Amino acid sequence: MYKTSSRWATFSVLIAIAGAASASADTTPKPGGVYRLKPGIYVAEGSECSTPPNAAIRQYDGKGISTAHTRSCKATVIKRQGRKYTVKQSCIDAGDGSAPRSIQRQQVTVDNALTFQQNIAGNITNYRYCPVSELPADLRKAANAKR
Repeated sequence: MYKTSSRWATFSVLIAIAGAASASADTTPKPGGVYRLKPGIYVAEGSECSTPPNAAIRQYDGKGISTAHTRSCKATVIKRQGRKYTVKQSCIDAGDGSAPRSIQRQQVTVDNALTFQQNIAGNITNYRYCPVSELPADLRKAANAKR
């Protein structure tokens, strides 16, 4: 009887672990696209995911990196050296409504799937990925809309 109880206890623990693992599984998009970054919201170094200022927010959708004031960005790789990309990025120059498309040359260095460095005209900023659960409600909504 001891062996049966022991097996049942082990089985119960395995079921509990499997249930917890599936409940906490990451269902967000996998890294990919132009830069092999995880699609989503990134914030500048020194900013909190829960309260980032607009200037510190970047959103990667696999095609380009937009700001709080741009959208539909598309990066075209001009040159790639390892993890460093030199690109021309075209964006609609407004968060909402009609606006002209602007083109900007920049360098993006991908440290890993969750961090990158953006160099625009010599201004270098480091960014890190923010899990959706850590974002304020408006950014959580924006991050979920892009899935």
